[in-house]
Amino acid sequence: MPKPIVLIAEELSPATVLALGPDFEIKKIDGTNRAVLLAELATASAILVRSATQVDAEAISAAKQLKVIARAGVGLDNVDIKAATAAGVMVVNAPTSNVISAAELAIGHLLSLARHIPDANASLKADKWERSKFTGVELYDKTIGIVGLGRIGSLVAERLAGFGARLIGFDPYVTPARAEQMDVTLVSLDEVMEQSDFITIHIPKTPETTGLIGATQFAKAKKELRIVNCSRGGIIDEDALLEALTTNRIAGAGLDVFNNEPPKGSALLSLPNILVTPHLGASTDEAQEKAGISVAKSVRLALSGDLVPDAVNVAGGQIDESVKPGISMAEKLGQVLFGMADASLVSVEVEVRGEIAVHDVSVLKLAALKGIFMAAVDDQVSYVNAPLLAEARGVEVKLSVNKISEEYRNMTTLRAVLSDGSVVSVSGTVIGPKRHEKIIGINGYDVELAFAEHMVLMVYSDRPGIVAVYGKAFADAKINIAAMQIARQQKGGKALSVITVDSPVEPALLEKLKKDIDASTMKAITISVG
Repeated sequence: MPKPIVLIAEELSPATVLALGPDFEIKKIDGTNRAVLLAELATASAILVRSATQVDAEAISAAKQLKVIARAGVGLDNVDIKAATAAGVMVVNAPTSNVISAAELAIGHLLSLARHIPDANASLKADKWERSKFTGVELYDKTIGIVGLGRIGSLVAERLAGFGARLIGFDPYVTPARAEQMDVTLVSLDEVMEQSDFITIHIPKTPETTGLIGATQFAKAKKELRIVNCSRGGIIDEDALLEALTTNRIAGAGLDVFNNEPPKGSALLSLPNILVTPHLGASTDEAQEKAGISVAKSVRLALSGDLVPDAVNVAGGQIDESVKPGISMAEKLGQVLFGMADASLVSVEVEVRGEIAVHDVSVLKLAALKGIFMAAVDDQVSYVNAPLLAEARGVEVKLSVNKISEEYRNMTTLRAVLSDGSVVSVSGTVIGPKRHEKIIGINGYDVELAFAEHMVLMVYSDRPGIVAVYGKAFADAKINIAAMQIARQQKGGKALSVITVDSPVEPALLEKLKKDIDASTMKAITISVG
């Protein structure tokens, strides 16, 4: 079998390729060359990018085998997440890879603004000695405002603690108790603008935060204010900033990010009281190596068929170790459930019982939906787009949990209501240290049977001689029976037989067998057991 193709579309650290390992065919391409990108995506299973390669709807449409898009960094402005999700393509990034680098760059901007370090350096290299021109200010005893107290903002606060400054912060998602742990006083954004000698910004760009700091906010600021943005361009209104700097409404600014990158022709670049860098927040050897290794590990998981719980377009979260064995089983249950259905699905309930019910088991719902739709649609189905496929078809999906499981430590049941009013259900569990996956219930009948690629399910009136009839029919067709379970709810009532066979069963044979034993149900179910 050919190895899956992984495209590396931009320069990444050598550690990235090492982390991918030998299981893939690695192709290095120039992702900014559109023609090359689209051509190579046609056979690619994964693509790794930084910020220059545009993985948009057109690119995703060209990539029929694509399973995962990996951004070796934090921002995902160059990836069309909506189009990727619709195509079932997982999108992963490395959200913590550059946090230290970004925090340190912000501190560098603050110090450079306070002490005029870049201008003084340029002056002295121009053979000038202008000490008085570059008189600066101390951070000690100043008020420093931090807008955004997440991963990076908290690291900035930690590093500023040693400067003897008063730290205030604005973040509507951080509790006063958490802020107190960082030695930061929570205030409103207006109070940050009014009180701060320095401000540093560490929030994502969203519709709500775009233009968050504009003319109204600068009107409240001290003339001594120096403001730094090393997060995302557009959070500071650049026109308002230009006005504030040219009129000396504030003392200075430091920008690592811009509305348009590169900011060609921006009037901000010509101002003497602004310090600019070309989006260097993640540009350290350490951050690049961490980002590459992180996404390489995610690519390996995704291409092996595993769920990457922190993928940006997968609903879920950290998966407890006790829940993980049930993921592949839930997917197989979904395939069996779909194979049992004689009409379209109206609703699906995923019920999880037992010890694992104390954990977040939402991943089992995703896996069940993936299994259901694998046979229902021709397009690629993944953990990513399975919920969208259910929504598009009007299938109501419910997850229920119960810590009580009377017969098994854990069990998962899928129950579907069909458009003809009937209900079908299948239950499974994972047994023993070797984690054997078993079917333990079908439509209320108790069974215990391993999953197999080819299964036959039949329901008929319980009476002698039936096993001999279908045993002979399969033998005459040279179909080997690997395992069999027979269950009934009462003597003389309906009996359920579940048979696993080594090869597919032709529809004509099933139809004849259904008549021969007068079965009310005769279904051949094929599932992927890999």
